[in-house]
Amino acid sequence: MPEETQHHWIITLDVENFSPRRDPVQRRVRAAMYRVLDGAMERAGIAAADAVSEDRGDGVLMLIRSSVSPVMIAGPFVRELDEGLGEYAQEANEDHAVRLRMALHQGMATRDERGWSGDAVNTTCRIVDAQPLRDVLAAAPSARMAFAVSDEVHRAVIRHGHRGIDPAAYLPFDLTTKHGETISTWATVPGYSAPPGLPRPAAEPPVDQEPPATAGGQPGSAARQPAVVQNAQTVEGDQVAGPKHVTVHTTGKVRL
Repeated sequence: MPEETQHHWIITLDVENFSPRRDPVQRRVRAAMYRVLDGAMERAGIAAADAVSEDRGDGVLMLIRSSVSPVMIAGPFVRELDEGLGEYAQEANEDHAVRLRMALHQGMATRDERGWSGDAVNTTCRIVDAQPLRDVLAAAPSARMAFAVSDEVHRAVIRHGHRGIDPAAYLPFDLTTKHGETISTWATVPGYSAPPGLPRPAAEPPVDQEPPATAGGQPGSAARQPAVVQNAQTVEGDQVAGPKHVTVHTTGKVRL
């Protein structure tokens, strides 16, 4: 019988260029992947009792209890995993090299006698298999891994810049599923200031910046400031600013 559905932090790992390798090489690469993974979890302080894993042949699906801080996952765990891959690279030849794509998402998942299922699990697998993430790792030849998070994880964890996490090192990309669904995602490459191959989003002007003027010297309509109506109780704004209550003085400025 399936267990009760519960919330987890969901991780998928995938080895780059795994399938073209010969069977004996695949076995050694898998052994190295698990050795590095287990060591990174231990050094990052993630207890084995707080995580379960499901083998995926060329990768791993991991589910971590929601009680574990996501800062620990996106910070120390990613760092220790990258360092562990670096240590392994010093002893491995090119045929046995291990470079990983890793994705982090969150959501509900259910376990039955054969494994785990749930929309959040599917989403995490789609992120780690996304072509933009594959391209990012391919464009970073000196990197050992590429790490991607869902937009939900980025908004809740990454953008706040907790210790050990640099939001500036992440860039966004979208992936479209075979069902036409768009998934917003953010990627980073440890050791790089930004993931190569992803365009930086256009910079937004400061909130207090004057709107661009039209040919007649008046502010453009697209950046029009909230209109003020004297002797009224509210100020009608645009979609961003919205209506505001005002106090109108006959000898002074309107104060919002």
